[in-house]
Order: sequence, then C-alpha cells, then structure tokens
Amino acid sequence: MTDITAVNGTFTIDAAHSRLGFITRHAMVTKVRGSFNDFAGTASGNGSNPSSISVEVTAQAASFSTGIADRDAHVKSADFLDADKFPTITFRSTSAAISGNTLELTGDLTIKGITKSLTIPFEFGGQAVDPSGNTRIGFEGGTKISRKEFGLTWNAALETGGVLVSDDVTLEIEISAIKQD
Repeated sequence: MTDITAVNGTFTIDAAHSRLGFITRHAMVTKVRGSFNDFAGTASGNGSNPSSISVEVTAQAASFSTGIADRDAHVKSADFLDADKFPTITFRSTSAAISGNTLELTGDLTIKGITKSLTIPFEFGGQAVDPSGNTRIGFEGGTKISRKEFGLTWNAALETGGVLVSDDVTLEIEISAIKQD
C-alpha cells in the first residue's frame, strides 16, 4: 500500500466503484440507508503538500434512493430535497490536513441552496494499478450532519413521542478515483 503522502495528480471519481451514502433513523427505532446514485467529482493535489489538495463533488438530488419508490419520491419533493428547484448537492473543499493515513477535508456542503462548512475524515485505502492499467486511489470517510441546518425540516410527530425522521444524518462515503495525469 502506498503512503498517502506519495499520492499526487488529478483524479476523477469512478462512480461505478464508489458510494455516496447516508443513514438516518426512522420512527426512532430503525435505520434507513440509502445513497445518491448519480454523482461525479475530481480531486487534485499532492499528498506531501496538503494545502495543494482540492476536491469537488456534485450529486444529482433526483438520484436519491433508498429502494422504496414512495419514500424516495417524498424525499425528492419540496418537503425535503426539492430536487426540481435544487437539482444538485455539492461539496467543495476549502482546506485539507493529513495525519498518518487520514485525510481530513474541510469544505462547503450545499444542500437545498444552503451552504455549511464541515470536516470529513477519510481513511486512505491505498493506491493500486488495476488490470486496465489505471492508477486508482481509495478513501472511506463519513460524518454526521443536521438535516435541519440545510432546510430539511419536514417531520411528523409520533403518538408514542418522538418524530418520524431523525435530525441527524450520517454520511458514508466510499471513493475509488482514477488518476488522469
């Protein structure tokens, strides 16, 4: 496995081998998992110079999927993502730091037209050349966000107390990226 500080160049996310996922609680008793299935992104920089690292990712809000058509349609509606009015969700890094095998990306996440800064720690999975001759890198990371901070405030009270959808959303990110230069 390559040391993270040896990684340099420009990389494009291979969406077929990556995942932008999430977990939230439903009725405060179970978890719902899903993902955005249409996304693209690039990363560039030199691991030995974290200030040179730049990452941009765009997900199509309409690609939201939990595998349940009615639920997915509701989340894409104006009650939540309002995918017709706000078709993209973006992340743009503003700084990076490396500690051991962890890349901490700080950047601006924009959902439903609202931008908030957050830091996402990513564990470096390594660098390898695939059978097609492509140099690939891999990262896994995640963090929690408050959906209310992004204007996603719809909810329903439960008779037993609590609410239907938790405010906390855990982001799960698995990235495979291919070197372009």
